Amino acid sequence: MNIQVEIKDSKVLIVEDDKGLGQLLTEEVQDNGMEALWCSSAEEALNMLNSWNPDLVVSDLRLPGMDGLQFLQVVRDSFPDNQPDFLIITAFGTISKAVETLKAGAEDFLTKPLDLDHFMLTLERVLRNRALRLEVMQIKSLLNTDSFHDMYGQSRSMRFLFDQISRVADADGPVLVLGESGTGKELVARAIHAESKRAKQPFLAVNCAGIPEHLLESEFFGHKAGAFTGASKTRQGLFAEAHKGTLLLDEISEMPLFMQAKLLRLLQDGKVRPVGGNVEEQVDVRILAATHRDLEEEVREGHFREDLFYRLETFTLRVPPLRERESDLELLAERLLRRFCVQTGKKIQGFSEQALQVLENYHFPGNVRELQNAVERAVTFCDGSEILPRHLPARIRDTRKVAQENISGQISQAMFQDKSLPPLCEVEQRYIQHVLDKVGGNKRRAASILGIGRRTLYRRLGEEVNG
Repeated sequence: MNIQVEIKDSKVLIVEDDKGLGQLLTEEVQDNGMEALWCSSAEEALNMLNSWNPDLVVSDLRLPGMDGLQFLQVVRDSFPDNQPDFLIITAFGTISKAVETLKAGAEDFLTKPLDLDHFMLTLERVLRNRALRLEVMQIKSLLNTDSFHDMYGQSRSMRFLFDQISRVADADGPVLVLGESGTGKELVARAIHAESKRAKQPFLAVNCAGIPEHLLESEFFGHKAGAFTGASKTRQGLFAEAHKGTLLLDEISEMPLFMQAKLLRLLQDGKVRPVGGNVEEQVDVRILAATHRDLEEEVREGHFREDLFYRLETFTLRVPPLRERESDLELLAERLLRRFCVQTGKKIQGFSEQALQVLENYHFPGNVRELQNAVERAVTFCDGSEILPRHLPARIRDTRKVAQENISGQISQAMFQDKSLPPLCEVEQRYIQHVLDKVGGNKRRAASILGIGRRTLYRRLGEEVNG
């Protein structure tokens, strides 16, 4: 992976009580393509740090009021999560004090009188070391062990899924992975393979909806040379290619009935016959199947074989939609943000509170894939240090207004049709329950639509409030 150490967008705060020197250093930094601001005291610099997040503070050791060492210690205590690096400037007679600042956390010090070339070389070295350090931290965070085979989640539903994956991985029967589009069904399949005794063997994934029907048999079972027009060479099928390993049949509900019959036979005897061949070949492959459709409904409508359904459902895993993983949203968003920052080389610290609230209010019908696309877009359009609501797609920003209008219209119509004229407290309970039903029980989103806090919502539902 290419580590980005670009420093041209770095921000530098100069703290120097000598106005001439302060302005000279500021102009020198700006002339080298970086942002720079100057102030004359530590107290003024602390006020600036509350609204401007510099990458580096260049501070004189001897300042009026609070000196440079005290200033450094206050910054270390006051900004634990977003600390700038420090470069200290000192006179020759206070070298021992400068060494003390290094022990307190400064990156380096320079002595007066300053040589501007040496000053810029030191400043750039400190900034490059900082950029490299931050990039390594971002990469390490992506490899953090709190993930389960590239899936992140601390919610009860995801912990349950991780446990199920570990349990079915050691078995050898087929697994049916169910879940809405964008929930990560292929990741689940890959995790099953990685946890299994087949982990060192091939893993292949094929989308059953992406292969033309007349080529399905050849793709899955292979063909002999001359079996049909264009078959100039003998070719192995997917089942043979995945021998000893795992084959994921994604969107299996789209598989035609004639292929379903052939798949059922393979599951029963483990044999395939290439198109144009006369001899059956034995294969050892574990079949995983995934779909976003209700297979039982497909069976009732005659679109899916009942016997194949019962064969596949030996082990069934359900991947929860994002709306049922309320406590995972911020974790996933932050992980995705770090990933795209590493890819683009941007230095975005995180999401603003308002942006997180916008994400939490949205129901994400496209699930994790939609969240990923939204974060990638936000990183692309963000030109500051944090993601703001305006960087997110419009459909996500406007969802609360649309939801309020839709739900309010539905409940108003229902109340006018009710001739019993119930008391206000009963109408309120009906409305709260109606909103909860519409948002799939997501209390965070329901509270946002209702315009009340989650604690208030819990109290009105008669539930305990924890934390």
